[in-house]
Amino acid sequence: MLLACSGEKTAKPTFAPGEFKEWAQTPPMGWNSWDCYGPTVEEHEVKANTDYMAEKLKPYGWEYIVVDIRWFVENDKAGGYNQTDPIYVLDEYGRYQPAVNRFPSATDGKGFKELADYVHSQGLKFGIHIMRGIPKEAVEKKLPVKGAGGVTADQIYSTKLQCKWLRDNYTIVADRPGAQEYYNSIFDLYAEWGVDFVKIDDITRPYHTAEIELIRRAIDQCGRPIVLSLSPGETPIQDAVHVADHANMWRMVDDVWDLWRDITHLLDVSQKWYPYIQPGTWPDCDMIPLGRISIRGERGEERMTRLTQDEQYTLMTLFTIFRSPLMFGGDLPSNDDFTLSLLTNEEVLRMHRESTDVEQLFQRDGQVAITSRNPHTGEVYLALFNIDDDKPQEVKVNLKDLGLNGDLQVVNLWSGESLGMVSNDFSQTLRPHQSGLYKFIP
Repeated sequence: MLLACSGEKTAKPTFAPGEFKEWAQTPPMGWNSWDCYGPTVEEHEVKANTDYMAEKLKPYGWEYIVVDIRWFVENDKAGGYNQTDPIYVLDEYGRYQPAVNRFPSATDGKGFKELADYVHSQGLKFGIHIMRGIPKEAVEKKLPVKGAGGVTADQIYSTKLQCKWLRDNYTIVADRPGAQEYYNSIFDLYAEWGVDFVKIDDITRPYHTAEIELIRRAIDQCGRPIVLSLSPGETPIQDAVHVADHANMWRMVDDVWDLWRDITHLLDVSQKWYPYIQPGTWPDCDMIPLGRISIRGERGEERMTRLTQDEQYTLMTLFTIFRSPLMFGGDLPSNDDFTLSLLTNEEVLRMHRESTDVEQLFQRDGQVAITSRNPHTGEVYLALFNIDDDKPQEVKVNLKDLGLNGDLQVVNLWSGESLGMVSNDFSQTLRPHQSGLYKFIP
């Protein structure tokens, strides 16, 4: 289906190289529709999650509402993708448009403008997911690339390195005339809609250097700050410098679901990425699969998360002390009190927002210790994990390894309970899959 394009843009500012790092000085925090709605989320569901975030989470720093994959397909299905006869919605320049049967406010070529306006009216920011490349349908119909002087979509594509798990798009050949103009045209469109965040999929595994550079330039010329998230993992560590120079966040692993093995895999893979935790550019642990998920999602039946309460604390402790972006995957209006408490702990979120010098002290014998510090208060944070499947363990840290000496007050960050004074060593006995998060007050 083709829709008429919107009007021409007026003059716009451009951004200097590296300026994008100012747009995410703390790790982005928000909601993403994937874990609960897969490729089928509808406008009323996005608005319901927006309303919840504005009322209950915005005071704690949560701000992004992200519509995940395939918002441009009219006939997708729960539990997977329709790859046999998908009905795509594109404009005359081969740019995807929201499916009106799912997003009624997109009628008459308005795209996501009205939905973004609604999110902004609540004091929040709006994001979307896209796939790397150019739509196959645009190639087949030889649609013109806007601003490319007569170049058409069939002149800038390749079937090489096409996504293996979703066949909507072809690769864009970065050095062909019209390639940069195509990416410019879609980000100009997103800027017109009022998009603040774009998650781009099938781009870091394998790592598509040339297309990432096209995308970075397209954002920098579009006139609107748009936080860039690259997906999925595992982003190669040899590309760490490049990805930090071009994106605000990037995935370390493939999709994280409500499975204990996904948490231990994150603990393992994250060991390579501690040196790259920096303001503006963040290694990403993926979405938070808590609360009510898989309503129409990809993995399993509709459910409250399968993780135990201990495991949920462990996941949130890892995500927050590691300073990962926090993108909640469950349906927010369905949250119970416990799930809400995991998202609104002021001291934990303060650590997540303000801490520096994140470092793993050890990972051995089913035990993990991670530390960071608050440069504003002098407080030192410590996360302890028992990742053994069978037995309780005493996890011990010498305070000198935290750079601390003397008698110190210790507070349990999740409960707010004071644990009294400690000197020399600090230890806690933890159940299998249990963790603890503490701060030491000099």
